[in-house]
Amino acid sequence: MPQFAANLSLLYPEHDFLDRFAAAAQDGFKAVEYLFPYAHAPQELAAQLQAHGLQQVLFNAPPGDWDAGERGLACIPGREADFRQSVMQALVYADVLACPRIHVMAGLLPETGTLQEIYRTYVSNLRWAAQTAARHGVQVLIEPINPRDMPGYYLHRQDVAHQVLVDVDEPNLKVQMDLYHCQIVEGDLATKLQLYLPTGQVGHIQIAGVPQRHEPDLGELNYPYLLALIDALGYTGWVGCEYRPQRPGPGGTSAGLGWMAQHA
Repeated sequence: MPQFAANLSLLYPEHDFLDRFAAAAQDGFKAVEYLFPYAHAPQELAAQLQAHGLQQVLFNAPPGDWDAGERGLACIPGREADFRQSVMQALVYADVLACPRIHVMAGLLPETGTLQEIYRTYVSNLRWAAQTAARHGVQVLIEPINPRDMPGYYLHRQDVAHQVLVDVDEPNLKVQMDLYHCQIVEGDLATKLQLYLPTGQVGHIQIAGVPQRHEPDLGELNYPYLLALIDALGYTGWVGCEYRPQRPGPGGTSAGLGWMAQHA
């Protein structure tokens, strides 16, 4: 049976952020994830987790200046100090929130520097991040993101992400496999799940409907089949619900959760 985590950055937009923890717990979620927690003190977030019996399972390290268009720092030569500071800030939050994994965004492909230099920077930064996070008992995740939603993003293919893991060679570096992004870029999801889940290199899975990133039962993907396959392959981690509700209506996000009841 899949373990679903509510992504509070996308779900429950009808509530203020701190009120989303209670809404998720009321709908039966046992865990939450979100993009960036840094607008709130970690103790404030930890209090919400404790009050509603929730686990924090994932969040992102600071991505640089998001409002200025930055989407991560890991692949950018010359920004190593900023990258390390971002990871250290994330680990402070991970410690307080008892969160076992953080997602480190690669960044947009820089306009300067050779592809070889950019890749060396990416691998070196990830090796430092993984080694540092290991001392906190935390996994570092990398996520291929489709270029339609995030043009110019450095990492967008599963095979490249898994080769990065080989080159970094740190056991707590894993792939965050978002089936929404994977379908848009590559498709053939069942084969990729069968290829990668048995390796133990996938640290987290996320889902959403394709193509519009709404509820998983909307769009072209057969999630009952895919979720059953994930179970059959022995994956015991969390499945993050990172989608934008299409059916909030009078009942809010909760009104669109009928798809989840099929997998209870």
